[in-house]
Amino acid sequence: MPVIYDFHTHTTLSDGSLSPIELIRRACVAGYRAVALTDHSALGSLSRFADELSQDCALARDRWDIVALPGVELTHVPAAAVAEVARAAKVEGLWVVAVHGETVSEPVEKGTNLAAVSCTDVDILAHPGLVTLEEAELAARNGIFLELSAKPGHAAANGHVARIARQAGAKLVVNSDNHDLDFLTEDQARRIVLGAGLEEKDLEEILRTNPQLLLEGILAERIPTPR
Repeated sequence: MPVIYDFHTHTTLSDGSLSPIELIRRACVAGYRAVALTDHSALGSLSRFADELSQDCALARDRWDIVALPGVELTHVPAAAVAEVARAAKVEGLWVVAVHGETVSEPVEKGTNLAAVSCTDVDILAHPGLVTLEEAELAARNGIFLELSAKPGHAAANGHVARIARQAGAKLVVNSDNHDLDFLTEDQARRIVLGAGLEEKDLEEILRTNPQLLLEGILAERIPTPR
């Protein structure tokens, strides 16, 4: 049975076609070890997302063999407000904060990548497009993961992202950006890594080690600090 991690998916809470609990169930059947539900949001829907996703994710974690994570993808948030909204998301109880990066296929405000990798409340910079070496170095310094995307359009810059991440020492993960039934398979994830110009020797790191590190960091934040 494959072991798959996916930290970027969408449900009917934004523009996905599956309810949160159905997405989790289908991910579980597809062999996912962990899945983050990261619907598009800015400031206004954080509280609602946190309430609904937290309940369904907790139910799934309790009854099924999958680590379901309530999260958000901050999408078209003004670059100057990214840190504020990312902090608000964590305070509301959203475990995973991804930022919709400066993909080559959408009009994301310039400066969003830099704002995201400068903010330690951000976990993932999704489809960062023509990310710069300076931005990737900040991501490495702040423990923020850069995404290799499975989604057409966003994936056009995967080769650039991989090359810059390697130069900077930033960690890479593969995510589906699933809006429908586009669940990752182990073979597809391998092909995304190799298609980005990386090598067979990089597969274990990007598909196993890095996702495990990301998941451990996310879960560690949920453990209360002893008084």
